[in-house]
Amino acid sequence: QVQLVESGGGLVQPGGSLRLSCAASGFTFSTYAMTWYRQAPGKQRELVATISNTGGTTNYADSVKGRFTISRDNAKKLVYLQMNSLKPEDTAVYYCNFRTERFGNVIDYWGQGTQVTVSS
Repeated sequence: QVQLVESGGGLVQPGGSLRLSCAASGFTFSTYAMTWYRQAPGKQRELVATISNTGGTTNYADSVKGRFTISRDNAKKLVYLQMNSLKPEDTAVYYCNFRTERFGNVIDYWGQGTQVTVSS
């Protein structure tokens, strides 16, 4: 079955860095764009970054442009989110996602999330 497993979260000081990983299984990873989302307490889940299936195209939320980098390794079925110059407002649970369609219905797959806390 489809599985997305995030790792790499933790507590970091403002200005620090973290690299999140998402291990994928149960689907043809190289054919799907992948996305990182985040959800802070009391807020809606928001898109952070997206990468195309080949890795050739990436897009970022304005709030993370220039600080975060999404990448992928199709051979290892991994997608990464390198986060630099972290700010307290980056504190959230970060989720890995991909979207597919089956019989005309959009289906979103999510990992369990990994907590990122930016605090001094």
